[in-house]
Amino acid sequence: MTNINGWTSHTPALDLLISDPTGMQPLCGREEFTSLLRDIVADTAPRLFAVVQEYGDRVDGRVAAWGMAFEDHAEVISVEGHRRTRTASPEQALRAYRLGTRVVPQLMWP
Repeated sequence: MTNINGWTSHTPALDLLISDPTGMQPLCGREEFTSLLRDIVADTAPRLFAVVQEYGDRVDGRVAAWGMAFEDHAEVISVEGHRRTRTASPEQALRAYRLGTRVVPQLMWP
């Protein structure tokens, strides 16, 4: 069954938001396209970092969270999974992991 907009009951709703590529020419061959996509992934990949907490002066330490640094922000999730934050930078994420003066957070880049 087709309605007045050409949509059928079998058309996925999101297809209404995306132009139909039928009839468009591929940019290049499959191998070259895969290579182009790999380059895009490499160029835009976030950098992985850890937020570690040092207890006292090298008395003990732990990884408190893992994060991904993007060009314009950072996403951080605690190792327990209870806290997930978005900050302007990895350095700003440290504020949430400081516990008084005895537990000091720092960034580590693997």
